[in-house]
Amino acid sequence: MNEKPSIKLDSEWLEVLQQEFEAEYMKDLRSFLVERGRAGATIYPPISQIFAALDATPLSAVRVVILGQDPYHGAGQAHGLCFSVLPGVPPPPSLLNIFKELNSDLGIAIPKSGTLTNWAKQGVLLLNTVLTVEKGQPGGHQGQGWERFTDAVMAAISQRTEPTVFMLWGSQAQRKVANLDLSRHLVLKAPHPSPLSAYRGFLGCRHFSKANQWLIEQGYSPIDWALPSDTA
Repeated sequence: MNEKPSIKLDSEWLEVLQQEFEAEYMKDLRSFLVERGRAGATIYPPISQIFAALDATPLSAVRVVILGQDPYHGAGQAHGLCFSVLPGVPPPPSLLNIFKELNSDLGIAIPKSGTLTNWAKQGVLLLNTVLTVEKGQPGGHQGQGWERFTDAVMAAISQRTEPTVFMLWGSQAQRKVANLDLSRHLVLKAPHPSPLSAYRGFLGCRHFSKANQWLIEQGYSPIDWALPSDTA
């Protein structure tokens, strides 16, 4: 898939993940996506944005990983960064709960825009465990190979010497802990911020302040979690 000119992927990630792109499971995954498209399925995010998280945050820049489940399955929402939506798109319920937690944890005003590119630019990798979904079919692309690919992404980050914060939100994200070196990195776990589970421990988890405190202790600058209210 990386050979398609329409797909953008940072060169650092392309080098690290080259073997994954050439693996048989990724060829099967590509065939699956092509077949679903030919069958008339609407796939989110657009093909050109599938790897947007990796393109926006090079491997060497990663300081925090926020790991979600799979992309939004509504029209015009997903653009390749987990939980983020494009400017002008109302924040979905999960993102609203993230903003509520930010407000409670750090006193940050809830922004009007749900675009999280400002986080990505600061080294926050906004990744899902599964990178595609079909319209109105949450979880529909699970078990097709994306989990193995994102295992490789997580392992590549964990193998670096730079300490990293991993925020694993939801049971699918938390399965990735097996790929992480717990002696070198900080792993924070919470339920998914979906309205179905946010009140079981996501709200009140204080992951944002915990991440910043730990980054400071490691000698890094904290993340500025505040977002522009009406721009990307």
